[in-house]
Amino acid sequence: MGIFFLFQYFPIFAPVNTSTNTAIISTKQVAFYTLGCKLNYSETSGISRLMEKGGFQTVDFFKAKEVDVYVINTCSVTDNADKKCRKVIRQALKHSPNAYIVVVGCYAQLKPKEISEIPGVDLVLGAAEKFNIVEHLDNLTKQKKGQFISCEIEAANFFVDAYSVGERTRSFLKVQDGCDYKCAFCTIPLARGKSRSDSIENVVNNAHKIAAMGVQEIVLTGVNIGDYGRRLNDGTDKEVTFLDLVKALENVPISRFRISSIEPNLLTNETIEFVAQSKRFMPHFHIPLQSGSNKILKAMRRRYKRELYTDRVKQIKQLMPHACIGVDVIVGFPSESHEDFLDTYHFLNDLDISYLHVFTYSERADTHALSLSPVVPLSVRRERSQMLRILSEKKRRHFYEQHLGTIRPVLFEGEKQGTMMHGFTDNYVKIEVPFDESLVNDIKIAELKKISLEGSVEIEVAKY
Repeated sequence: MGIFFLFQYFPIFAPVNTSTNTAIISTKQVAFYTLGCKLNYSETSGISRLMEKGGFQTVDFFKAKEVDVYVINTCSVTDNADKKCRKVIRQALKHSPNAYIVVVGCYAQLKPKEISEIPGVDLVLGAAEKFNIVEHLDNLTKQKKGQFISCEIEAANFFVDAYSVGERTRSFLKVQDGCDYKCAFCTIPLARGKSRSDSIENVVNNAHKIAAMGVQEIVLTGVNIGDYGRRLNDGTDKEVTFLDLVKALENVPISRFRISSIEPNLLTNETIEFVAQSKRFMPHFHIPLQSGSNKILKAMRRRYKRELYTDRVKQIKQLMPHACIGVDVIVGFPSESHEDFLDTYHFLNDLDISYLHVFTYSERADTHALSLSPVVPLSVRRERSQMLRILSEKKRRHFYEQHLGTIRPVLFEGEKQGTMMHGFTDNYVKIEVPFDESLVNDIKIAELKKISLEGSVEIEVAKY
């Protein structure tokens, strides 16, 4: 799975009677904080709607005067999940010392007892229980130690749909969960269970709901979305594919769809051809590579060789020369020699790609990678990461330079940063213009003029 990291807060809530230390399920203010990927962000929003139905009111994590319940949705991908979780808990309790702290998400499934012992934590809910949070809060009381309610991951064998709301411009729509792959470095199958999918009918219905809210862009998300179609949520044994899904979504009245990270062996030529002629799916792909060395790919237990990756990039660029292609890559994986790293570096340098997401390998409990050697020193891992991050900036700038002077549709973001606002073209070029409230959540045709000092592209909105 390719991971896009977000550090977002998402408010929500449930109030507490501080005199009796018993949760009150009548008034209720809750605030959310989300760590991790687009899928976590969509599920936070889904949990928030469940809580609102249970009588809770969403409030801002940082700005609310007082909060009764904080829900922290965690990530397990990096090695500092514990550090991030503790920091957010401290922030929450500093603001509202009597609040209940509830921790959910991948880290909560993998390390429930460990998290329950963090000072201030009241409740930890595993993968099968996080969507039952309202029921668990009903009888929650303050204890010296936090409670944890977990399960074997095999029990998380059902699909719960989710999509994010609250941002006018885009929504993350969950279409798939879990993973049947067993990559040597990854704990996600242990945290989320087997691959399973929402029905096409329900995905399309949710997309219509999102479109009705005035959202301009939907990002399809999941753990391994190219595997869409396994263990459908409708209880049937129908055989459907990711291509069937995107074809069905083409008729939803929304301006833009984007496909989040998709494995190269699951990104078919037919899907690429469909996107190339689609009026709604954007010419933007994020395809995990992880290593440009076939030796390391095999050690990682990836299901392809770099030659297949090259073929996918060539197919995209042949049909969509303007397409943006992002790449996930891990450096410092056990047994990665200097020569192996250079294989990756030169492979990426020669590929017609647009940017990199670089991850420094970190040891994760219960993964096959822990049995591999030799271990790459941390200092070497950091050096290699820095080299690839510099390469990424060169790739991004070159991609932007290729499109200067061209005319492209731009979707403007609502967030004001100083005196400027940002947005993205259809092919994911980040632009900036002076803030204009009338442009928020609007799509305009614009000419890409020059690259700013911050690395965005300055534009001129077309007068026609």
